[in-house]
Amino acid sequence: MDRGALSNITILDLSRVLAGPFCGMMFADMGATVIKVENPQGGADERSMGPFQNGESAYSMNLNRNKRGITLNLKEAKGKELFKRLVAKADVVLENYRPGTMEKLGLGYDELSKINPMIVYGSISGFGHTGPYSKRPGYDIIAQAMGGLMSTTGWPGGQPTRTGTAMGDVLGGLSCAIGVLAALNARSTVGRGQKVDIALVDSVVASLEIINMVYFVEHRIPERIGNRYESTYPYDTFRTSDGTIVIAAGNNKLWESLAHVMSRADLLEDARFATVAQRVAHHEALKPLVEEWTMRYTTQEVYDMVDGAGVPCAPIYDIAQVAADPHIAGAREMFVEHEHPVAGKLKITGSHLKLSETPATIRTPAPALGQDNQAVYGGLLGLTSEEIASLRDEGVL
Repeated sequence: MDRGALSNITILDLSRVLAGPFCGMMFADMGATVIKVENPQGGADERSMGPFQNGESAYSMNLNRNKRGITLNLKEAKGKELFKRLVAKADVVLENYRPGTMEKLGLGYDELSKINPMIVYGSISGFGHTGPYSKRPGYDIIAQAMGGLMSTTGWPGGQPTRTGTAMGDVLGGLSCAIGVLAALNARSTVGRGQKVDIALVDSVVASLEIINMVYFVEHRIPERIGNRYESTYPYDTFRTSDGTIVIAAGNNKLWESLAHVMSRADLLEDARFATVAQRVAHHEALKPLVEEWTMRYTTQEVYDMVDGAGVPCAPIYDIAQVAADPHIAGAREMFVEHEHPVAGKLKITGSHLKLSETPATIRTPAPALGQDNQAVYGGLLGLTSEEIASLRDEGVL
């Protein structure tokens, strides 16, 4: 098997729930040695989060595949010393505690960088490590609320709506991965590691792109507009005879192609629809004209005609349809059958990172709590089996 792109990198992953573990999962899929560090009492929070198969959390199994698992009580003096010894041999520390927690433990970036000046310290929190809100707790729904995403999600006149999955956490995890990779590269030019401070709220704000620009340029607050897009049209959902379809005619050429497919070349002469800006301004007039045509046909028939003309379009899948799609689930391998020693066979989400020379792979199941204590503490730090057993009895491991 090809070596992973990050096979020379060792990461200590202290994170839990979603944003941090998702970040660590990507590193592990790309071949990094990711050591999941958990409290001996119960382990990381995601172990208790469903769904469950044979008593094992599928939530946790998906996020922690390819990782090694050790236990360590960071509140114990011996636990802190062991962690510092691990940091001396690592490249990255990942954590998503509330800001100040690691500092209270004496394990913040300033302290760890004295032990290993090359360490990259990746931190994810609700509001970041600076600013008046830094000590506030933060979860995905908090980030979506205060980052502005909920205010623009939903239908006109409806309530602000959280996205169907934890996009604030996922965006935070992706942002941290990008920042950590940049910091690892920068070590060769600046000669030391650095702290990567990622806020879930910042990550959501960054993702709003056009919403931010509408506010600053047009001085208006974008409202909930359903599935329509602010900057181009027709780019929306349209009813068919048996359901709904997405059509994304995002520029003039695509609009012309769509009009011809609809046998409505006359619309190309209508001044209301002559430019992208005009079509956006007159979307309320244009949507029923498109929908009058789409409702004559089934979703599949509309798809075949519109796609055949080279105009982006799509059926709206539920997860069962995603999982059965020959491109997404098949060719792109976005779902992978996996064998877990307790849960047995299950499908987990494959890696979305496709590298031609060093492919991301799923090699090992998520570890049991403390599964790799012997391998890590013995192999990496040279502790004997007796010393490891003694530390376990003392509540350190």
